[in-house]
Amino acid sequence: MSSAPAPQSSLPAGSEQASAGIAHPTTTTHAANPSTSQDAQGGQSTTASASAAELASTKVALYGALRRFPDFPIKGINFIDIMPLFLDPKLQEGLLHALELQVLLQFGGARPDVVVGLDARGFLFGPPLALRLGAAFVPVRKQGKLPGPCVTAAYEKEYGADYFQMQDGSIRSGQKVLVVDDIIATGGSAYAAGQLVKQLGGDLIGYLFILEIPFLKGRDKLGGVPVSTLLEEAE
Repeated sequence: MSSAPAPQSSLPAGSEQASAGIAHPTTTTHAANPSTSQDAQGGQSTTASASAAELASTKVALYGALRRFPDFPIKGINFIDIMPLFLDPKLQEGLLHALELQVLLQFGGARPDVVVGLDARGFLFGPPLALRLGAAFVPVRKQGKLPGPCVTAAYEKEYGADYFQMQDGSIRSGQKVLVVDDIIATGGSAYAAGQLVKQLGGDLIGYLFILEIPFLKGRDKLGGVPVSTLLEEAE
């Protein structure tokens, strides 16, 4: 499966209304703490403002590249396809840079020790994002896909129940962990990934998504943990 479902009322990519549907994340934005700041206020504020402006420009291009397929995989579902973001090297680089900026702006400049990517689209950008952040990458996989002792969490998805697993020992106690995935819809799979991180003793600092479908209220299921998204789907 290449992406996630969205409401039938989604607007076509590239339209003026679709571009207008891009929104800044609803989590509180904190200024990054770059080492290039010249003073405690002015330099830091200027750098953060420049990063925010750069993010806004990149978001327009990313949102416009998304594709939508009505009635897939079943009637009534408008499928959002993120794969075009990886067809153009410049667009892919823009995505990774935007995600890195998003982490620095949204999490107060704190870098995670571990980036956890969800099966399977979190594997597309999770490892290179982890490299940019100087972090390890750990996958969350469907039950039965990982060898050795694993921890398990159940979740409800759009099409029924499923189970996620992580390998025992893949996260050390107290490590700061960021969970990433392409789209937050109902929030069930992201919540399960967060539970796995906690089972392993990790400090879950937040969730990061490329796209949010707000009417499904997925972030409400994540227990008050900070949630950051690049794009928001127009209803």
